[in-house]
Amino acid sequence: MSHADRMASLIRTAAGEARASAMPTPVFSQYRRYADEGDRLGYEELYFRRRRHVTALAAEALIDPGADPAALQDALWSVCDEYSWALPAHEKQAVDMGRGMDQCLDLFAALTACLLAETVQQCGGRIDARVTARVRAEVEHRVLTLLADDERPLPWESWPHNWAAVCGGAAGMAGIALWERGPRLDRLLDRCRRAMRTYLSGFGDDGGCPEGVGYWAFGFAHFVYFAEELRRLTGEDLLDDPKVRAIASFPAVVHLGEGLFPAFSDGQERPDLPAGLGCFLTTRLGVEVPGLAPVTEMPGDWADVTRTLRWGTLPATHGANRSRTGTSWLPDLAWVVDRGESSAFAAKGGHNDEPHNHNDLGHFLLAAGGEVLLTDLGAGEYRKGYFDDDTRYTFLHNSSEGHSVPVIASRGQSAGRRRAARVLRCEPGPDGVDYELDLTAAYEADGLRSLRRRFSWRRTPGELLLTDEVRAEHELTVDEVFVSRIEPRWEGSHAVWEGKTARARLAVPRQCVARDVETLHTTDHDGAPDTVHRLRVRFTVPAGTTSLRFTCTLQGR
Repeated sequence: MSHADRMASLIRTAAGEARASAMPTPVFSQYRRYADEGDRLGYEELYFRRRRHVTALAAEALIDPGADPAALQDALWSVCDEYSWALPAHEKQAVDMGRGMDQCLDLFAALTACLLAETVQQCGGRIDARVTARVRAEVEHRVLTLLADDERPLPWESWPHNWAAVCGGAAGMAGIALWERGPRLDRLLDRCRRAMRTYLSGFGDDGGCPEGVGYWAFGFAHFVYFAEELRRLTGEDLLDDPKVRAIASFPAVVHLGEGLFPAFSDGQERPDLPAGLGCFLTTRLGVEVPGLAPVTEMPGDWADVTRTLRWGTLPATHGANRSRTGTSWLPDLAWVVDRGESSAFAAKGGHNDEPHNHNDLGHFLLAAGGEVLLTDLGAGEYRKGYFDDDTRYTFLHNSSEGHSVPVIASRGQSAGRRRAARVLRCEPGPDGVDYELDLTAAYEADGLRSLRRRFSWRRTPGELLLTDEVRAEHELTVDEVFVSRIEPRWEGSHAVWEGKTARARLAVPRQCVARDVETLHTTDHDGAPDTVHRLRVRFTVPAGTTSLRFTCTLQGR
């Protein structure tokens, strides 16, 4: 069964469920919770259920043209009634432009415009003319006119990350679906092309995405979807670019094996990768995308659903667990990833002002047997303040104390572009990699002269030698931190993280003055309870140079 066949089956199931249940109603008591309480998930869960409801019925109309359009028409009409297509958390996008929320052009307003515009365009006369006219009017008013008829730049047009690609790409696809060629569409497409150039400018020549693989999928998918619609309309090919091919290769370069990826920044260990995008990149660019697990639920994103129907002709098992062994080095991103047959290591440099930044220079992770033992927590729950500079690093997931990096004189790393790691050495070998960073600039600790972190990783037998070299002007405390979702136990001077399929065993230097495990209760990106175990090993280092060495060995169970 192909990815497209599987998607069609899931669409029929989702459409049946949509027909059997009422479309959720947006209510002010949920809408206000972000401003009043800082909570995003209450309203957003309802919002995305509504979008999934419409997407299921609209996609059903594509695969089953004889389906009764009544429920779809009601759903389209209901979306046109909404106070805003944007999320409450993005209200500033409208306020700063002096506009109401009906003209707040954020990620999800653009995606809604694409969903509605392509639905009425592809369904044609099966949709009542009054519904089609209303959709056209609302898409124009809420999205298209802001780009075609108002020259004021929108904030995301200068953001070199997923916003530029998703907002520009989805708005562009909506315009292509609704408008004939002419001056207004040309102006719209010019803005969208510029947004795509802005998006690409956020990548180095190595194609690495500092936001992680999940946001790579979100941004790059909509870049590709728009690029193909533009090519169909004009013949222009935005994909004919060496940098685009490098970006397309990013998941394969950083895959840890068995569907796992580094969750650096606001990432996920197992992100959902659009099957249609993966198949397209394979057939069009010859780029394999690993981690394409067979789809088990219809995605909520209209473009992901429809492009999987259109492009997902490869078997549903294609790309599920493909990975390469050896070392991958991304010099612009300063990520190194090394994979063996059953174990993997990843570490990062960079700077502390990256998109979706975490204060995590010198952070690393270890995986074995399809399980991450020493981990990156990835994205936390998005709440009010999560993206504000003044409060972002009070959230555990974003702070340096949520990462396996040193704490110097009770101070973690600071945020900012000048808080950058300097790569001193990256030397891949036949059985691993040596990677060394100067982390001094990340810290504002009185008395710290320099801090260098060295990783010496050997994939056989799965062993990491971690060395922190501290130069101090006077006596300092240094806390070495190791983060996991597995609670460690002590075996003498060794800390052991026992997973379901593998274990990690860390030898702790005897000169430590204290060691303890903190269990922290927080919430994950979806708002579910998340328990984090943080091993903290304290040293008192004298003036001069001190080397702190740890050996961590991975073993199968």
